[in-house]
Amino acid sequence: MTVSNTVDQYTVLSGDRSKIKDLLCNRLTECGWRDEVRLLCRTILLEKGTGNSFTVEQLITEVTPKARTLVPDAVKKELLMKIRTILTENESEIEDAEEP
Repeated sequence: MTVSNTVDQYTVLSGDRSKIKDLLCNRLTECGWRDEVRLLCRTILLEKGTGNSFTVEQLITEVTPKARTLVPDAVKKELLMKIRTILTENESEIEDAEEP
């Protein structure tokens, strides 16, 4: 099991994943990221035109890389610090979960 999988599994089992997700959603809303992505989607849809058969999957494929670059560094750092804090506080439990 990789470290990423272990962290993911631990955060799900401990209930911290939903807290992290809520924090991320709140911060993205506060900084205006959601509005920027919404505007980006509208712009792309207007460029493609309504007559074309442009699917949701195609929109997601086009928007995702741009949306990721729009996430402020401060939000990324805060989230990383929160994850590190959770892992540090519960380090012994995580090590027990890794052992067969």
